[in-house]
Parts: sequence; C-alpha cells; structure tokens
Amino acid sequence: MKKIIVLILLSIAIKGTAQNSKGIFSKDPIINLENWQKKRLYFGFFLGFNSYDFKIDYKYMETNPMYSTDIQIDKSVGFNVGLVTNLRLMEYLDLRFEPGLYYGSRTLHYPPTVGFDSPSDAIREINSTYINFPLLLKFSSLRTGNVRPYLLGGVSANLNLSSNAKSVEDNLDERFRVKSWTANYELGFGIDIFSEYFIFSPSIRGQFGINDELIRDKDPNSPWTGNIESFKSRGFLINFTFH
Repeated sequence: MKKIIVLILLSIAIKGTAQNSKGIFSKDPIINLENWQKKRLYFGFFLGFNSYDFKIDYKYMETNPMYSTDIQIDKSVGFNVGLVTNLRLMEYLDLRFEPGLYYGSRTLHYPPTVGFDSPSDAIREINSTYINFPLLLKFSSLRTGNVRPYLLGGVSANLNLSSNAKSVEDNLDERFRVKSWTANYELGFGIDIFSEYFIFSPSIRGQFGINDELIRDKDPNSPWTGNIESFKSRGFLINFTFH
C-alpha cells in the first residue's frame, strides 16, 4: 500500500512536469514557480522509507572468548510520513522543521558462543516507532531552470514510543529496553524540482545517534547487555517531499 501511494504521487509529479511543451530538463525550459523561493515561509509534507541499524561498541571482545563475535543485525524497510515547515533565512539558506513518524524494525542475533539455554533467547526483535523532531539547515545551490540541488544538515530528537523504557521487566522476561528519548545528527542531500503547481523534492539522508540508548538489564553480567559499551541507532532515510 505504501509503495502504491508513493508511485501515484510520483506519477502525478512527472505528469505535471510533462504537460508543458518545454519540459523541466529541456535546454530552454519554461520557468515554473519563479517567485516561490522569495517566500519567507512555506509548508509541505513528505512520505518515504527508512532502514535502521545499530552501531554497537563492546567491552570484552578481546579478553573474553564468550564475546568473540559481534551481534548480527537484520534490518528491514520501514516507512516515514510527516510535515515540513520551511523558513527562508537568506537566498541560499533555509531553516527547516520536519516532524514526522518513522516506523522501523531490527532483529538482533546474539553469537552462539554466549551459550543461551534456548535458541529463542539468542534473538531479540526491536520494533521502533519514532516521532522525529529534526531542525535542519538547507543549503541550496543556484537554481538551473526548474532544478535546484541542496544539502541538508542538523540535529534531531527521537521519541521512541516502543522503547519499553518504563518496564520493570528485562531480557530475562524477553523484554529488550531502550531509552525513550535519543539525540541525533542528520546529513543528506536532495533536489528541488519545480513543476507548474508544486515543488517535488526527493532526498536521501543519514541519521546518526549521539547518545547511548540502551537500558541495561538488572544483572550486570547479563548476556544480552553486559558486554555492550554503547548502543546507538543509525538510519538511512529516503523522503519524497511535496511543497
């Protein structure tokens, strides 16, 4: 269903740009929305996809044979949806606030050397439902016809609604816990494509966790959390934005 919606929106964007006798990528295109960039404030929305991972640092990789192998992480494709507020600071610089809902899933596979009693104990599935609050600077290049590339960078805060942070149970009860709030920095690039009626802006972005988000088990020697020095999310995001 998510793919169908995105394909429909993409087809609308392509159709809207092809209606003119001189297309966006022609040698001498008709300039669409010529005064849009002069607006002080404008809004939009985005749909997209994500793939989240974890960056894990360990304590005993060289000193304890039990922890001689990394935890393996299976990633899956999630979806993004949200709103955009764009504030023009100067000709080539904008401030953007892009609150959104990001859903993703990861599965941890612990190495067999840990010696769990049951095979199911070596697997932990982590479903994450983030409300993301990014504050970004957008650095745009000179517009060429109806195309304008840009770079993005900034910081964000994630509220994880699936964190289990308030649970008193831990991995002994099959409950993997992470912190509710995490901080990130984000870097990416994209392109504004000006059609006759709206701006279509596909972008690619990386999201990198700053703080350790793992909540350790009660047992300091827990096979699930005892060997982990830091546990940070990182994500690969693709967004399709419409203004």
